[in-house]
Amino acid sequence: SDRAASSDVEARLRAALRLLDGETGGNAERIEAGVREMIAGARRDAALRVLASAWDDPEPGVPRHARRLSCEALIEEAGRGPGAAGDPWAVARLRMVRDQLFRQGIADPRVLRAMLAIPREAFVPAPLVRQAYDPNPLAIGDGQTISQPFIVGYMTEALGLRGDEKVLEVGTGSGYQAAILARMAREVWSIELREGLARRAAGTLARLDCANVRLRTGDGRAGWPEAAPFDAVMATCAPETVPPALTGQLREGGRLVAPVGGS
Repeated sequence: SDRAASSDVEARLRAALRLLDGETGGNAERIEAGVREMIAGARRDAALRVLASAWDDPEPGVPRHARRLSCEALIEEAGRGPGAAGDPWAVARLRMVRDQLFRQGIADPRVLRAMLAIPREAFVPAPLVRQAYDPNPLAIGDGQTISQPFIVGYMTEALGLRGDEKVLEVGTGSGYQAAILARMAREVWSIELREGLARRAAGTLARLDCANVRLRTGDGRAGWPEAAPFDAVMATCAPETVPPALTGQLREGGRLVAPVGGS
């Protein structure tokens, strides 16, 4: 009986996702209302599993709708209660994810889940901690900043991580981006030019038990050749051009994301 019910949920949801790609207006709204009803019903867990299985579906249009509806469900679930017991930042974190990420176009559930889980306030200097979830970059010392939440989410989504990747990060900074990547990839290798920042980031990441992050101090333009090749590379600094060593350390089919150029 349970198997039959799960098969019915899967068949109905996949049919709805396929229909959504060709519908607009009232028809699309009715289909989405049906999907949301299934997510809110007794077979919620099965419905969410079906949506998750469609995040990377090869059929055109299906992943986009599956991810968006999964994001809505994730945010709705996170907003049901007052937040994790003893976590005074849970509400601010949820608002950041909802208002600065999802409503601004970030619709990868893996990214939203990671940014709901990582305490951004832990990576911000004490005098600025009340601004940890503001929509702007914040100074972290040594003339560097922690990027605004949207940029972190945007660049992370652009890497297209699925969970089994080996990622190189150039520019550890406070360690916040590395912590997000650690929730989404198998391994993270991160390089920071400034020793003071690298030392503080290592301490923060250790306190948060980000055991799959390895750090080193050095010039990130050279990459980490002895650990190469990487499935993905993220440069959080802004080089004028992409350093050849970084593309040279990518696997075939790998992805590199970086803000390139003076503008």
